Amino acid sequence: MRTKIPMTEWNTEKLIEADKRFIWHPFTDMPEWCALEHEPLVLVEGRGAVLRDSTGREYIDGNSSIWTNIHGHNHPHINAAIRRQLDRVAHTSFLGFTNPPAVELAQAIVGLFPDNSLSRVFFSDDGSTGIEVALRIADQYWKLRHSRKHHFVAFQNGYHGDTAGAASLGAAAMFQIGATRWNFPAMQVPNIKALEALAPAEIAKTAAVVIEPLIQGAAGMRLWAPGTLRAVRDWCTRTDTLLIVDEVMTGFGRTGRMFASDHEGVIPDMMVMAKGLSGGYLPLAITLVTEKVFSAFDGSIEEGKALAYGHSYTGNALACAAAKASLEVFETERVLEALQSKIQYLTSALADLQKLPGVKEVRQCGFIAGIEIEESPNGLRPLLATAVCMEARRHGLLTRPLRNIVVLMPPLCITIDQLTKAVEALRVSIADVWQRSVIAAGKDAEEITA
Repeated sequence: MRTKIPMTEWNTEKLIEADKRFIWHPFTDMPEWCALEHEPLVLVEGRGAVLRDSTGREYIDGNSSIWTNIHGHNHPHINAAIRRQLDRVAHTSFLGFTNPPAVELAQAIVGLFPDNSLSRVFFSDDGSTGIEVALRIADQYWKLRHSRKHHFVAFQNGYHGDTAGAASLGAAAMFQIGATRWNFPAMQVPNIKALEALAPAEIAKTAAVVIEPLIQGAAGMRLWAPGTLRAVRDWCTRTDTLLIVDEVMTGFGRTGRMFASDHEGVIPDMMVMAKGLSGGYLPLAITLVTEKVFSAFDGSIEEGKALAYGHSYTGNALACAAAKASLEVFETERVLEALQSKIQYLTSALADLQKLPGVKEVRQCGFIAGIEIEESPNGLRPLLATAVCMEARRHGLLTRPLRNIVVLMPPLCITIDQLTKAVEALRVSIADVWQRSVIAAGKDAEEITA
């Protein structure tokens, strides 16, 4: 699985030295990262579901490069689409202008949904900004209708991004950041029962409900009970509240269908998609809205009736070309059809992991899996999922934990042979880490009683 190539063009030592000196990494304990003994992987190449580092070692991309890659790295059809567009122009302003890739992509995305449902595309850069604009749209929509609805409801443990508005839906609490002075007015409820129990006064001021359909990602791959999304849709319809569905993680085949919302036949008022939208190539997000929502913005900026929101790279031609090519791959390679047998195989393989000592629970939604690891036996050592992920590198698998949950979410193109190796890498790594933790717990107990 791991092929050592004797000669490479990269000076790994100098790259790591410069990285530690100049770069601030996201969601990273920088003192640990910059410690002399820490040797980061320098990833330099990818083919299909495999990545290669600067020393020539190969790894299965077990988390799709933070849940973005769909069809594999260096897919020839997407590469070709980007090159064609690059020979024309890389980027032009979307403020007062348009470009063919953006137009073609918008038409293709709308075509994935029933007629007269989600019909308007607003481009932004990533999942956070896609959610941000959805909140802005909802807030302004109700103002234009002379309503006092201005609060948002999200679900506990949900994660919708890190920009100020998106983070107010839950990220600040999740990462112990605490409230900031830039938050949107928002509240979190634990489940549909709590949503349905909201007082009339709360409902009257609620502009929109935001939910990750079927599964909460950053919460640790936690599954919603079947029918939850449909129940939220029905509640929003009854109370004249907008429904915003966050498909940033779940979109583009991850759950076995193109969108998680398809499983329960739900059409929201707004849907946010990013991550896999461009096939994992370039930053791009879409906030898709109904004609009903769009039609409220029927005037000028001076009148306060146009949406005064946008980014410099909105509708970026290269990213839109990649995204359109990714949709074409779904069709030409019959990706969703081919995925079903892989999902079944993954279910069977994960069942064996559930039997391992140290495994608390295995959760799966389509081609998304989370393996929750028990706390270390003595309760004194760090969460073991991080150690499992580090150990998995030695067996040729890259992934990243969510607290004490090991994530397995490979590109949809992964082969059965590669999937077998990935699950085996997790099995061996979990067994080794748990055994070491048991031995360490015994030593700690001896020291305490000595």
